[in-house]
Amino acid sequence: MSYNQPMLREGSLDGKTFIVTGGGTGLGKAMTKYFLELGANVVITSRKLAVLEETAHELTKETGGKILPIACDVRDYGAIEAMKDKTLAEFGQINGLLNNAAGNFISPTERLSHRAIDTVVDIVLKGSYYTTLALGKHWIEQKQKATVLSIVTTYASTGSAFVVPSAMAKAGVLAMTRSLAVEWAKYGIRFNAIAPGPFPTKGAWDRLFPVEAFPEHLRERFSDYGNVPLKRVGEHQELANLAAYLMSDFSSYINGEVVTIDGGEWLNGAGEFNHLNEIPNEMWDIIQAVIKSNTKNKKD
Repeated sequence: MSYNQPMLREGSLDGKTFIVTGGGTGLGKAMTKYFLELGANVVITSRKLAVLEETAHELTKETGGKILPIACDVRDYGAIEAMKDKTLAEFGQINGLLNNAAGNFISPTERLSHRAIDTVVDIVLKGSYYTTLALGKHWIEQKQKATVLSIVTTYASTGSAFVVPSAMAKAGVLAMTRSLAVEWAKYGIRFNAIAPGPFPTKGAWDRLFPVEAFPEHLRERFSDYGNVPLKRVGEHQELANLAAYLMSDFSSYINGEVVTIDGGEWLNGAGEFNHLNEIPNEMWDIIQAVIKSNTKNKKD
C-alpha cells in the first residue's frame, strides 16, 4: 500500500452530506473527490458557478457520487443561508463542513493596500466564521451532531513574514476551531483543522510564488520543496486521506486539534516565508511583475 493511495475502507462516509467551500478546484476538488468515492454527498461552493458545474460533471462521471454545485460568496451571510437551504432541500441534512475557501498574496506588507488585505481576511476568516455560524445555528436548533474541518496553515500558529494577511486570517480560523471545539462539544459538534505544507496545484503555486523570477542560485531553496526535509511535496491523496478521516466517525474522539502535514517543513524553519528577507527590495518589482503576468495569462 502506497502513501498516495486511498486510506479508508469503502463506504466509510455513506449517508453523510458535506459542504466544501472552494470545492471546485485544487485541493478542495481533490478532497471532494475522495469524499464522493467513500459514499458522501457533497455540495461544492465558490463564486464561479461555471467552474463548479464543470467539476461536478467531471467528478460525477469519475465517482458516480452525488455532488451539488452552488454559487456562494462566503463573504455574504445571506448567500450562505441560501446555500444551506438549497443543500437541505436536496439532501435533507448536512453532516459536516470543510472550510477550504482561501486567498493569499506573497508581498512585503507595506506594498499592500488595505483593500488587498481585506480581500484575504474576508474570504479566509469572515468566510469561515460566517459559514460555521450559519450551519452551527442550524445544527444546534436541530439537535444534530456534526463535524467542522478547517484548512489552515503551518504559520497560523507561528506567524510568517510576507504573507501577513493570510497569517492573521488563518490564525483567527485556528482560534475559532479551538474555541468552538470546547464551547459546542456539548451539542455534539466537533472542530478540527489541517495545516498543510506544500501541496502544489496546477497553476496556483506559480501565480502565488513565481520561482522563475529568482536568481539561479536561490531557485532550489525557494522551490516548493526546498525547505521540506523529506525533499518532496505532498500528494493530493495524502491530504484527502487525512481530511476524510477527520470528517468521518472514525475520528469521533478527536476534537480541537490541528494536524500538520508538511514533511517536517515548519520544524525546518518556522514561518514558511520568513526566508524571503534574503530577497533584495528591487527584486520584488520583478517578482510581482511575473505574478501579475501569470495571473493575467490564467484569466485569459
